Amino acid sequence: MGKITLALAPITMTHAEGPLPDGTDGQVWGAMHSAPTAVPGGLTGTPAGAHSPVTGLAIQPEYGGSSDFYTGRLSLRFRLLSPLLPRRCTIGASEPVDFRVKRSGPSKWVSLDPPVIEFSAYDDTFSAPAPEHCGPLTGFLGRRLGLPAATGNLLSYDASYTFKTYDRLPQASIAAHSAASEAGPIH
Repeated sequence: MGKITLALAPITMTHAEGPLPDGTDGQVWGAMHSAPTAVPGGLTGTPAGAHSPVTGLAIQPEYGGSSDFYTGRLSLRFRLLSPLLPRRCTIGASEPVDFRVKRSGPSKWVSLDPPVIEFSAYDDTFSAPAPEHCGPLTGFLGRRLGLPAATGNLLSYDASYTFKTYDRLPQASIAAHSAASEAGPIH
């Protein structure tokens, strides 16, 4: 993305999907978790910048507010972490980075019990916005990272996917879900 190339820490996503009573596809977002990944060269882009606790820089992906796993759409924000940056410093703060991923090849069943499917996907068409809310270093970070970048960006990943069908969930989980949905929406 921009001028940096990283192998991000693993990302774990939880969601539910399947047919709704009317036969249409339904999805519910659950959660996303990932650890920060160090940016080579830190804030300064130099070997010394990466090794200093003050000028180190890390990036952490966060859910951007929309997903559609049937079509391969997902939005993410990227939190920039450093002792010299405010906590709000983010790529995609106002408008998240929108991905439209395409499969790189066929899916492969790795295991039937538990079910595990692996696949690879990519998006080489997304644009990446400039960092925002980074205090006096906002402009500097944009130049350092090569952002905004309308073209030349690439997201590629290898995924392992596992699932449970509702008939395999523990009865206590199903009862709790039923009680919650009968209580109405939570605002």
